[in-house]
Order: sequence, then C-alpha cells, then structure tokens
Amino acid sequence: MTIRAVPVGVGHYLPDRVVPNSEFATRLETSDEWIQSRSGIERRHFAAEGETTSQMAVAAARRALDMAGLSADQIDAIIVATSTPDLTFPSAATMVQAGLGMTRGFAFDVQAVCAGFVYAMSNANALIVSGQANRVLVIGAETFSRLMDWDDRTTSVLFGDGAGAVILEAREGTGTSQDRGILAVDLNSDGRYQDLLYVDGGVSSTQSTGVLRMQGKEVFRHAVEKLAETAETALAKAGLGPDDVDWIVPHQANLRIIARTAQKMGVGMDRVVVTVQDHGNTSAASIPLALSVGVERGQIKQGDLLVTEAIGGGLAWGAVVMRW
Repeated sequence: MTIRAVPVGVGHYLPDRVVPNSEFATRLETSDEWIQSRSGIERRHFAAEGETTSQMAVAAARRALDMAGLSADQIDAIIVATSTPDLTFPSAATMVQAGLGMTRGFAFDVQAVCAGFVYAMSNANALIVSGQANRVLVIGAETFSRLMDWDDRTTSVLFGDGAGAVILEAREGTGTSQDRGILAVDLNSDGRYQDLLYVDGGVSSTQSTGVLRMQGKEVFRHAVEKLAETAETALAKAGLGPDDVDWIVPHQANLRIIARTAQKMGVGMDRVVVTVQDHGNTSAASIPLALSVGVERGQIKQGDLLVTEAIGGGLAWGAVVMRW
C-alpha cells in the first residue's frame, strides 16, 4: 500500500487595495511600460494598515476548508510558509490555528523565502507519508509591502501581498505515477549566494526589520537555470518527463523568468499558469495563489499533472510534482 498526500481543497485571499504600476510612476523614475517590459507585472495588492500575514492566511485557509467540506478540527497540522510573520514569535501558524478555532493538532512556520511553499509542501508530504498526520493545511502568506525600500525602483515595484492555502489528505495509491497527490519533491539550497537576495535587518544582527535588497541580474540568471533543473529532477524522480506535464505552476516572480524556464523545459506557455501580471511577486504565497486561481479559472482539473517550482533568498529552490 502506498500513501499519497492528495490535494482536496484550495483557496486564496488578496487584500482589497489594488496598486497599479501608474502609482509608482508618480514618485519614482519609472513607468507602467518600464515595469511591464522587465517583469510582466501590471498591478499588485497591498495589505491594509493593521492587516497581518496571519489574518490573510486565515482567510485563504477558510476558503480551502470550504472547498474540501472540512472543519478546522478535522485538520491535524498547519504549516505556514512565510518570511513576513506577524511577530518574531510565536509562529504565524499558531496564530492561524487560533484564528480558525482549531484546538487540536500542531502548527509551525517554514522560512525559505520565495521557495517556502515548496518546502512546506515537502514537509506536509513527509508528515502524511510517515503517518504523523492525516490532513495538513499548507499555507503561503506574505506582507512583502512591509519590507520594501520605496526609493528603490528595481525592487519596490515587484512585490505584493496575499495568501494561498492547500489542504493535503492521506489517501491510498497504487504506487505509480498515475496516483493523485504528491509524486516527487526536489529541494536545494546554496548559502554562498545569500548576498544576491536578502533583507538587511534581523533580530540578532540589527534588531530591526530591514528592507529587501536584490542583485536582479544575478538572481535572474540563477533562477532560469535552477528552476528548470529542479523541475526536471523532480519529474525524473516520479518517472516522468516534461511531455507528461499538464500545467507548470511556477513561482510568480517575473514573466521573463517564467517564460525562459518553460522554454528551457520544452513546455509551451499554453501549459503554464500565469498570475504575476495581477499579483506581482507574493513570495511564498505565489504558488498557492496561482493554484487557487488556476482551479478557479477552470485550467487545473482533477487528474492533471502539475509541476510547481520556486527559487528564493538563500539561495533556496525546489520543485514538487503532483497529480491534482
């Protein structure tokens, strides 16, 4: 008997405030055309004053629970992928647990920046396959608007806020690549590249939050190479190849990175779920957001083979292959 972690519910939440590219043009040397040509981003959402990462995570989680027809107390574990928790501690996940009224199980955060949701899905899969949990709520949630240097036109225009959630449930499979659920995972990191993408503050170094810093050209170069490689490695672990893929659901950081990665894998853009134009880079929230939107649009259907891949600060990167 093979146990698989099968998706049974998905949901997302976006703050009410929509920020078009034109808003940046009023105070920075930039334009809608410049931003779109370099990133594909047209607009993004920013959290309202007082709106927190855990609150957005709760909203996304409730929608996933509704789709699955489950109550919070039927969940065994919550994993929140985030780099922007409400507080240094406790974890955002325990705040989500309280916000959902869940009085059993356990909750914890995963921090791998933009690759966080892939890492969280890997952890959830391991919990389910090992028998430690039957149902795991996996959430990516970020308020990256709180980490921006608003005088830096190369970074401040790229990021947005939001949350997405997926519920994974233990189900029996045949042990073949035709099973529904997570089929393979590939995780990687290389700390030598930490200076390419980081926040220049922290509890033990500056006792401040800091702001995001990025060497964009270098991040782009690493992203295309490493994302295609990790996706193909994960597919190979599942005994599959790019031709078997129905949808790539990538980290939504930059449309040029998404297109180049798909090209490198030999997959047409007609098989890629793209939401970056509407949401910007929502870091760990971007993949679950795209999954939820893809289901909402009718693109992703039960039985489809998906590859999700992401890269973020660390550098940390990875991919998950799953059948929806």
